[in-house]
Amino acid sequence: MQALDIAGLSAGYGRYDVIHDISLRVERGEAVALLGPNGAGKTTVLRAIMGMIKQRRGQISVLGTDVSRMPVHLIARGHVALVPEGRRLFLDQSVEDNLRLGGLHLRRDHERTERLLESVFELFPVVERYRSRPATALSGGEQQMVAIGRMMMSDPDLMLLDEPSLGLAPLAIEDMAQALITLRERGRSILLVEQRVDLALQVCDRIYVLSGGRIVEEGNSENVNADGRALIDAYLG
Repeated sequence: MQALDIAGLSAGYGRYDVIHDISLRVERGEAVALLGPNGAGKTTVLRAIMGMIKQRRGQISVLGTDVSRMPVHLIARGHVALVPEGRRLFLDQSVEDNLRLGGLHLRRDHERTERLLESVFELFPVVERYRSRPATALSGGEQQMVAIGRMMMSDPDLMLLDEPSLGLAPLAIEDMAQALITLRERGRSILLVEQRVDLALQVCDRIYVLSGGRIVEEGNSENVNADGRALIDAYLG
């Protein structure tokens, strides 16, 4: 059973579609990248999966559950979790409070919540050291670790990340890439929206390229040679 199966998805804002007849899949334990230039519709795909916008046509299934008409708060209860562009932490709250908010729907299962928190600290030891600090005291890379940790706290079937490398220093990007690789190796299913082809090829098993709201390329990361890389770069502008 696939972690994510999107078939014939069209969605947009107001009267206008931004994405057209999108079909893509993420297998269980697979990391998939969705690449494309600004305005291609990548974030719209993520918002449609999360139920933040309603699609006009198509179906979205997560581990066999149709989430196409499901409200956002139910989708976020273990089906799908999102690291949005810009992280959107509660900067005046402590790191630990930000993390626990990600698992709010699990708050009555204390044992599971603590186990998830420990898994975040294992992946990001620096986050544990700073657990009592306000999130505003952390660097951009450290805040991104907290945002990924908050996503982990909901123990989702599918993890979505929207431009996680944006605004980060090269060392922070490499740390984040290694964390995503570790999550994939632990069996997590990931859909990564990115503009950095090098990051996508490093982290992900497969890639889709979105241009003008449509899927224009698809392939395995290991099969992207120099010509394929040039083609992807051309679509990215």
